[in-house]
Amino acid sequence: MLENCQSLQQHWGGVSEVIDRWLEERRELLVLYCELSEVKLFDGNNESHGSKLQNFCELMVDYVSVGHFEVFEQLAAEGKAFSDKDGLKQGAELMETIQPSTEAILDFNDKYLATDDLDCLATDLSNIGETLAQRFESEDKMIEVLHNSHIRLLLEESGSTEV
Repeated sequence: MLENCQSLQQHWGGVSEVIDRWLEERRELLVLYCELSEVKLFDGNNESHGSKLQNFCELMVDYVSVGHFEVFEQLAAEGKAFSDKDGLKQGAELMETIQPSTEAILDFNDKYLATDDLDCLATDLSNIGETLAQRFESEDKMIEVLHNSHIRLLLEESGSTEV
């Protein structure tokens, strides 16, 4: 049983690494968001504005993609491995709250990849900031429900204090 537990710890510890990298990407996304939010008047001819906006859009789409195609899938697999029906149900409900933000993020990206008209950017940034904040809250809940609770169970079973 201890060997099985250690094997599970190693596996789910790998999930922790994926989550950690993803959360670091989130931090980078927030830094770019803050830099863009500090601009009072956007100028389509200012290369710095365009470059920051493009980097922000790229990182935001990458972040969403990693979330959907790596993190969320691994969290669901972990819930299944632990036969955590309640966690999986909560995870599915959280995915329903996350999905509209994915669509808003992709719409923002599409709009600003296709235009040099930055007149609405300050308003759109404010809106996407609110969208991201709500998304991050739901993602954090999903990590808690489908990962952190299982890691604690593994630690308790193995008598260990670290993953």
